[in-house]
Formats: sequence, C-alpha cells, structure tokens
Amino acid sequence: MSRRAVFLDRDGTLVHPRRYPSSADDLRLYEGIGPELCAVQQRGFLLVVITNQAGIARGLFTEEDLEAMNDHLRAELARLSVRLDGIYHCPHHVDGVIPALSISCDCRKPAPGMLLCAASDLDIDLTESWFVGDILDDIEAGRRAGCRTVLVDLGTEPPPTKPERMPHYVARDTVRALHVIQAIETREQVPDPDYRPSGWSGTRGEPVR
Repeated sequence: MSRRAVFLDRDGTLVHPRRYPSSADDLRLYEGIGPELCAVQQRGFLLVVITNQAGIARGLFTEEDLEAMNDHLRAELARLSVRLDGIYHCPHHVDGVIPALSISCDCRKPAPGMLLCAASDLDIDLTESWFVGDILDDIEAGRRAGCRTVLVDLGTEPPPTKPERMPHYVARDTVRALHVIQAIETREQVPDPDYRPSGWSGTRGEPVR
C-alpha cells in the first residue's frame, strides 16, 4: 500500500529565507514548526524536503557543503522529535558556471522531477500527498505531480496567471499551512485565515477555486 507525504520546500518554508545559504549556520528553522511537523508525522505522513540548490551550479558551494547543511537540518529537527524521510535537491541551473550542471533539467522546480523520484523511491501516492512551499514554482511542481498544495504567502509572489500555479490553499506561515493540512485531513473546520491577501481569489486557509 502506497504511503502519503508532506513535501516541504526548504528555504522560506522550513527555514528562514536567505539568498544562497551555504553553511549550516545559514539555516534557521521557523519558530513553532516542530510540534506541527510532529503532528503531521503522527498522522502517518512522510516528511520529504524538495529543494532547488542552484548555488551548486553557480559555484557558490559544493555538494559536500550541501550534505553538511542537510546533516545539520536533520539534527535540528531530530531535537524536536521530527524525522525527515528524505531530502531531494536539484543542483542545476542553465546560467551556472559548472558545465556539467549548467543544463535544463526535469528536476528543477517548477518541474516535478524531484517529487516523482521521491514517490518512486519511497512508494508515495502523490495524489494523497501535499506540497508546502513559499513560491509559485513550488505550487506548480506540486500540482504537476498530482499533489494538493499550500502556498506559504510571504508576500513575494505575484498573483498566479496559470491554473497550474494556483495553490489549493494559502497560509501566511508554515505553521498555519500545516494546520490547514491537518484540518483538511480530519475534516475539521479550517483555521482562521487571519486576513485576505491582495490578489488572491480566496482567503488564506480557505480553498482557492
């Protein structure tokens, strides 16, 4: 029987946003996220990070640097009793300086390649899974893979102009995004969305039609 997952973008979703973080010290988990990730995990969801890491193609850090960051992230979450079931990254960018990585690929979001790979590796039913991210490329990747999606609206994204970039739900931070998932899964009332973001056709925490 296939399993369900909550896929999480890293920068801006799981940790505070920072341009091209290159060391463990650059990764700071959002406050209050641990208990919510635990609650989702206790409902039987795998937790899988899906992250673009173009800094590798751009020569800003190495695969070894990224693995050290991954180890740090796993350790920080383990202190909160949270287990990551997988971390998938795309090292490519067409404007990179490393020739082997300066390519157009099928794994860099908004392409769904990393989610498809995770689904194959971990026996995940994508149609029963969720993708939480802070940019519309995350939403498009999730939708193209067949997941339900929640946009963490940091106020950095324009209103989507294509259906595949329209999130199913919108939340103002990751903690609330995880609340939304739990409410939908338990058929409870969706949490108070706090306010209506400009440019969106629905209120945060409510379905976007």
